[in-house]
Amino acid sequence: MGNLARKLQQEQEQRQVQKQIQLPETGKKNRFGLSPGEKILGVAFCAALCFGATHIISNQAAIYEINKDIQVTSTLIQSQQKVNADLGMQVEELSTYERIWEKAKALGLKLNENNVKVVQDQ
Repeated sequence: MGNLARKLQQEQEQRQVQKQIQLPETGKKNRFGLSPGEKILGVAFCAALCFGATHIISNQAAIYEINKDIQVTSTLIQSQQKVNADLGMQVEELSTYERIWEKAKALGLKLNENNVKVVQDQ
């Protein structure tokens, strides 16, 4: 009986060794060592990163265009202010009393002191 018991023990050990050899691996390893969930997260992160970068660049381009428009408008305003100041100086020069009196004489008008009324500003 001793030999029979040894044979059974050896057969059991061989079955266990065969089971260990034949057991399939529980996790399939891919070449990057990433699971499908990790791949999805990686792709989602890359997409979010690209979207964010594109959004920042487009905002910077819009800001640049607006700043350029502001500079152009500022330049136009300054040139118009200069024209307005020049025109104001011309109005002051053309509205002097001496010039008005000369134009009145040239048109044949005479100064009658009896028809002059003094108007005071209040």
